[in-house]
Amino acid sequence: MTTIRLTREFSFEMAHALEGYDGLCRHLHGHSYKLFVTVSGTPCDDPQNPKYGMVMDFGDLKRIVNRLVVEPYDHALVLRQTPENLRLLEQVRAKWERVYLVDYQPTCEQMLIRFAGQIAAELPRGVQLAELRLYETEKSHATWRAEDNSR
Repeated sequence: MTTIRLTREFSFEMAHALEGYDGLCRHLHGHSYKLFVTVSGTPCDDPQNPKYGMVMDFGDLKRIVNRLVVEPYDHALVLRQTPENLRLLEQVRAKWERVYLVDYQPTCEQMLIRFAGQIAAELPRGVQLAELRLYETEKSHATWRAEDNSR
């Protein structure tokens, strides 16, 4: 059997701040994120199946990633919830609906860990999440690979 990898690109705009960080990113700022989602599997070999010849329908992958990542995070503000800033963050959240308070530092690395778990759980049988690559800027990105996390 031949294993094939498929990749689809997604984009979203999101703001965040890195609470407690010692650099400029401790301030509120935004990014134009690019997310590359790569899945792997064996193409369907049943000529009677409408997905014949496909590892996965790109449209199905698009629906999964849009629902789990793009729709909730596009034009959102993501901040780490801490006891010190909880009251302020709840006030901000009351004014703007796309404010997410999370229990992790909203870095590329941590976001990829969350996205990987969510996306992998939604893929059809026989299709595995192989890689996620999240660009925060044109020149900076983080990569999650299944092969690095299966040990």
